[in-house]
Amino acid sequence: MKKLILILAALLIFLSCKENNTINTKKMSNLTSKNYIEAMFKRIKRYDYEPMYYLSYEQNSCFSEVLVNDIPVYKNFQKESRGQTFEINNFIFKNGIQKVTIRLYPAGKIGSADFSTLVFDTAMKVNITEADNKNRDAKDKKIATYITPLDIKVDAEGYETTKFKFTGQNYFEGSFTFNATVPYEFNTLDHAQDLSKWNKDILEKRVVSFYKNQWNILNEKREDDYFSYLELKEKESCQSLFYGKAELKETLETYLEPFTNTTFKLEPLENYIVKLYGDGRIVCLELKSLKPKKRGKSALWGRYKDGETSLMKFRKYYLYIPEGEDELKILR
Repeated sequence: MKKLILILAALLIFLSCKENNTINTKKMSNLTSKNYIEAMFKRIKRYDYEPMYYLSYEQNSCFSEVLVNDIPVYKNFQKESRGQTFEINNFIFKNGIQKVTIRLYPAGKIGSADFSTLVFDTAMKVNITEADNKNRDAKDKKIATYITPLDIKVDAEGYETTKFKFTGQNYFEGSFTFNATVPYEFNTLDHAQDLSKWNKDILEKRVVSFYKNQWNILNEKREDDYFSYLELKEKESCQSLFYGKAELKETLETYLEPFTNTTFKLEPLENYIVKLYGDGRIVCLELKSLKPKKRGKSALWGRYKDGETSLMKFRKYYLYIPEGEDELKILR
């Protein structure tokens, strides 16, 4: 009897270990790297006028984060002063009011300059413009402008001085809205669960499990499994950006880099934090690191070489759970 119990115990341990090491080979769709371009190209509807929305910013004496509809579209924790323009259609889901949020952070000590708090000349200006995807040479139309608040003082002699209204603070957040008119409509988030109402431990286990599965897929070079998870994300993204075959080819090459670059090596999935976006309906896993190149980046990342240059590649998944379901899916 004692021998039988030992055998059963050993069998249970074996089955448990086998279960924990089981590779999730479930394909989420029929999308693959081989059919990606044609499959996406067939789904993209064309319009006489294809509105593209761009966000341009200029910042000074701070680090920053920009969100559109509460989804991060850009994070700068490396340079205290810079400017850039990028398209934001991918975060515009339908016609109507869109919300832009900016967050400013102290840049710390850089050389002899001390940016331990937001300083007097901290500033950020944001412009939203609209252009026609089919007529890139036409002049963009200005839609909205936002400038961080200033304190303005005029001395007795009439000279005007200005400074950032929140000088000395450790954080500033501001927002504004603009109206977008797009020919597509995605209702995905309208039917997404409010993940802020979930038990935090249960949600973290689900999110970490999803990222671990993606880590395994990348590590084991399971290319078709990887692409099978991207169908919803790519279907909506490619339509919102009105991609042609050239853009689809470029996107495909970017996705394939971890599979084709022999120097690519994943870093361990660790030192992470669960972050909610999209008014609680979107979740992702970010690094806790405060190092400029890693701050706010995805916990799923690796290193590779481009010639003699060593680079980092981050793969962030913005996940959601549809109403009535319990499985995480990639939204963006």
